[in-house]
Amino acid sequence: MSEWDSFDEIRSAKGVWLTDSKGRKIIDAVGSMWCNVWGHSNPDLIRAITTQSKKLQHSSMFNLTNEPAEKLAENLVKISPKMHKVFYSDNGSSAMEIAIKLSLQYWKNIGEKKRTKIATLENGYHGDTFGAMSVGYVPEFFGKFKKQLFTTLQFPVPNEYRVPNGITFLDHQNHCLEKIEKEFSQRNDIAAFIMESGAQVAGGVIIYPKGFQKKISQLCKKYNVLFVLDEIATGFGRLGSMFQYEEQKSIPDIVAYGKMLTGGYLTMAATLVNKTVYDSFLGEFNDWKHLFHGHTYTGNPIAAAVALENLKMYKKHNLIKRIKSTSKIFEEYYQKISEIDVVGDIRHKGMLMGIEIVSNKEKKTAIHTKKSINKIFFDEGKKNGIYLRTLGNIVMLVPPLAITETEMRLLLEKTISTIESAKLKVI
Repeated sequence: MSEWDSFDEIRSAKGVWLTDSKGRKIIDAVGSMWCNVWGHSNPDLIRAITTQSKKLQHSSMFNLTNEPAEKLAENLVKISPKMHKVFYSDNGSSAMEIAIKLSLQYWKNIGEKKRTKIATLENGYHGDTFGAMSVGYVPEFFGKFKKQLFTTLQFPVPNEYRVPNGITFLDHQNHCLEKIEKEFSQRNDIAAFIMESGAQVAGGVIIYPKGFQKKISQLCKKYNVLFVLDEIATGFGRLGSMFQYEEQKSIPDIVAYGKMLTGGYLTMAATLVNKTVYDSFLGEFNDWKHLFHGHTYTGNPIAAAVALENLKMYKKHNLIKRIKSTSKIFEEYYQKISEIDVVGDIRHKGMLMGIEIVSNKEKKTAIHTKKSINKIFFDEGKKNGIYLRTLGNIVMLVPPLAITETEMRLLLEKTISTIESAKLKVI
């Protein structure tokens, strides 16, 4: 923490640009922590917030409801294949805590009390609260809390850049899937399998190979395990489709949304369930099947109103089609980026790119420095007019989804300049 003795104060923002208190402009290459869709100061989203704030700012959803929250729930169910009901919360971690509780209580509600274990992928990330840390255990982030977390069954995830010696990438995939099936076939206590949908983001931008997620969903169905997906960072177009589970042909029982739900303008998340899961919570009061969970700002009408406007804009501006076009610009820069001598691997899908920085390309040695790589790349990025945030030795590009093609090329040029200047300090 002592490295960060001061912070630049952002005073205003427009489009992809952030402006600090000294009038300097930098490109928001992380989409304000992966949540910004349309850029900053979008007039339609601001209008939705302003209009709703004059009517109803907040009202509890304990025994009450409000129109924007009701309309948003209807909309989310309509556009989310096979989902039936919505449970609102304030942020992605909370949405995943709810998903965990739902998946565990479901089995108790239907009388199968043995199913208490959660299965996950190694190196996944689902948030920073204790339940989320348990199911998304990244050792570098959460090692100090390991004894306080509940245990999970963790399975390897195929990483094409780091395939074990002596086997092919296909063999590696099959090995990961075989381990899951073997465990599923030998146990009857697994309640749910929880994974990020489409890719592991905070765990290093690990893009799943084609068919991998689908096969896990099939194993869950075969062995009667709930399939729970985290689309908080990967849904709503980030990986190139509205919902990754639809593209991956892997319909979940429970799915969590967040981040881009409101266009990145207000905090809100949602956990959706299918009819089977929802129905298990129905009953008389003395059946004690209801979920004891709630948040003060659940279903906040201002957040719901801006989320509704955000979803309208996806359709109005055909954003998913636009993303498919803009994201191809990443590919144009593969060669130029890969030629930098500290770049070991480039991983990309949709509007997400991870650039792995190594000290030895041949040995694929992850780079280690006395000063944090995060600090080095932030400082060098700022000099080059770009806001970067690395995770470990992965430089991540997660721009606002509606970034223009011209802005995208500028972002990539500035990223290259930053890596070139930063490499002198990390080698």
